[in-house]
Amino acid sequence: MEPVLAVVTGLFFAAAVYLMLSKFVVRILIGVVLLGNAVNLTIFVNGRLTREVPPVIAEGLDAPVAAIANPLPQALILTAIVISFSFFAFLLVLSWRAFRDLGVDDTDQMRLAEPKRDAAPPEGY
Repeated sequence: MEPVLAVVTGLFFAAAVYLMLSKFVVRILIGVVLLGNAVNLTIFVNGRLTREVPPVIAEGLDAPVAAIANPLPQALILTAIVISFSFFAFLLVLSWRAFRDLGVDDTDQMRLAEPKRDAAPPEGY
């Protein structure tokens, strides 16, 4: 199962980089989401996929006797999901506000849509 997930992770990374190199804000946001999912999947695959044995050490033992599921990557992924969702929500609101104010989704046109300054800022006090 790990080789299949490694290939899927590579495809996620490739699609994320491709989308993040776009000049449209919505594609960049989708690329950021795919990048976060690829990182989560990488952490998950590195933690070994053993679902048959729960991550619990038997009573009276100091170490596990056989291979068990690693709970640390699972906890890291749960935390990363919450952080990436909040980051995506922030970026979505920021891009919506920029689109509403400027009226464009293209980053090249956003640069040109910035208002011109009438007067130069003061050079001294």
